[in-house]
Amino acid sequence: EENEEMKKVLGIEGMHCMGCVGRATRALEGLDGITSAKVDLGNKNAVVDMTAEVSEEVMRDALKEVELELVSVSEKKSIFG
Repeated sequence: EENEEMKKVLGIEGMHCMGCVGRATRALEGLDGITSAKVDLGNKNAVVDMTAEVSEEVMRDALKEVELELVSVSEKKSIFG
C-alpha cells in the first residue's frame, strides 16, 4: 500500500554557507524515514519529505552532529508542495 508522504518544515539555526546547507541535507537525508530534505539557507529552514514519523529529538541530534541547531518543527500545510 502507498505510504502517504508527510512534509515538515524544520527551522535550523547556524547555517552560514552552502557547506552548512550540504551538511544539513546529508544529516537529514541520512535518517530512516526521511526521503528528501530541501534546505534553504535564506529562510533558515528545511522542507523534509518523510515516509515515516521521525522524532524531533532524532532530527535535532542529527543536526547537532554537524553543528547546527533545530529550533522548530511544523507541518507543511501548503497547496504549493
